[in-house]
Amino acid sequence: MLKKFAVTSYRGFKERLEWNLSNPSNYNFSGYAIKDGIIKNGIIYGPNGSGKSNLGMAIFDIEHHLSPNTIDPKYFMNYSYANTMRNVDFEYTFQFGDKELQYNYTNDYNGNILSEELFVNGKLVFRHTYNTFEYDNEEFTFSDMFVSQIKHNGNNLVIVNFITMNYPLPKGHFLLKLKDFVKGMLWFRSLRGNEFIGELGKSGESLEGYIIENRLVDDFADFLNKVSEQNFKFVKPKEGEKALLIDFGRPVPFQLVASTGTKSLLLLYYWYKHLDSDNVYFVFIDEFDAFYHFRLAYEVCKKMFNLKCQVFMSSHNTYLMTNDLLRPDCNFILNNNLIKPLCDCTEKEIRFGNNVEKLYRGGAFNI
Repeated sequence: MLKKFAVTSYRGFKERLEWNLSNPSNYNFSGYAIKDGIIKNGIIYGPNGSGKSNLGMAIFDIEHHLSPNTIDPKYFMNYSYANTMRNVDFEYTFQFGDKELQYNYTNDYNGNILSEELFVNGKLVFRHTYNTFEYDNEEFTFSDMFVSQIKHNGNNLVIVNFITMNYPLPKGHFLLKLKDFVKGMLWFRSLRGNEFIGELGKSGESLEGYIIENRLVDDFADFLNKVSEQNFKFVKPKEGEKALLIDFGRPVPFQLVASTGTKSLLLLYYWYKHLDSDNVYFVFIDEFDAFYHFRLAYEVCKKMFNLKCQVFMSSHNTYLMTNDLLRPDCNFILNNNLIKPLCDCTEKEIRFGNNVEKLYRGGAFNI
């Protein structure tokens, strides 16, 4: 699980921003949002321009290095703070069973890796900077040639990739778990079509075609009914069809009658079918409810938080700021280069019966 993340000089974050998921409070409700002492589910709030989208994309910068075919080149536009030429620092802390991995690296303003280090339970595993490389010789028995290749490689070498590709590791090794975790990460949003970062989907894949090919038409209809109380009677697809049709006495394309919010649910359903798996570990949905009715957003949250993986969302919808859905330590406010849970933004004790949304609108939480 992702335990902690920090970033410095990235996009709108001039100073170091740290998001700590390893310090939940002792609330006795919504226990599903905590797993192994780490926050599993959460919603991030903040005013426009506070950096909610930037936080999500910053977390997924690791995809650029450990899953290098998954990020659009446009991601690196305006990469460093205020489009300057400053280096950008990333810090990840993961918990894999009894091992805590701290993986830090620095990129230049174009996203090229400059230095990299990894600690396990506080002990240095390796550190790589320009023409230097040190490592734990109790963990690895690298040959002199292997070390020389690392020291003198000029191709922005990513050490995690180099070791996992060129050095025999036992099954379940922490470096393999790190690679698997990153492979099982997904960031997506639906503001401008199907935007995503991660290996879980296929670029350009037809959402309706996916549903038809996998014989999920009835399941999709049931999904729409459960989360939004909409009843669609779909025409049984014919062989080779790629578009969903609705039976209005005559077949009418789904895209012609579906609202913007319902089309957004189509995208959510597509990803949901990819996420209900033991191989998915971390999901960030940016502005997930931009086209949803407030009650629909609540139902979507309940469904997504029921997944096994860590799931976080960004939103402006304070209707979701309720103890019926999440604990105060799982609702976060992001503003002024800081991110804190609600319980750390007030001196008041927040109890289950409190109207948290009313408190928020009344200015009870300050960051």
